[in-house]
Amino acid sequence: MNDFTLEGDAALRPAIEQALRRVVDPEMALDVLALGLVYGVAVREDRVHVRITMTSAACPVAGLIIDDVQHELAAALGREVQVDLCWDPPWTPERMSDSARAAMEWD
Repeated sequence: MNDFTLEGDAALRPAIEQALRRVVDPEMALDVLALGLVYGVAVREDRVHVRITMTSAACPVAGLIIDDVQHELAAALGREVQVDLCWDPPWTPERMSDSARAAMEWD
C-alpha cells in the first residue's frame, strides 16, 4: 500500500511520482514511494504541499530526505514546495510496496 492522496491536477501525478522515486532513503536504499513514506501531495497554483513520514522518529536522515523531496518536486513542477513531517498515522511496513517488502525480505 504505497499510494498517496493527491489534491490538485491529476495530470501531474506521473511527474510527481517520477520525482518522488528519485528520493531514496540512504539507510534503506529504497525510494520514498516504495517505502510508503508519502501520505499526501497537494498541488496549488504556486505551491506544492507534501505530507511525509519516516520509518522511525529517530531517523537520522530525515532532513536529507525532506531536502531531496523539496528539490525534486520543485524541479519537476516549477513551484515552491513545503514538506510537513508527520507521525499520524504512524508508518508501518504494510505501507511498503510489494517489491520493497520483497527487497527487504519481509515477505
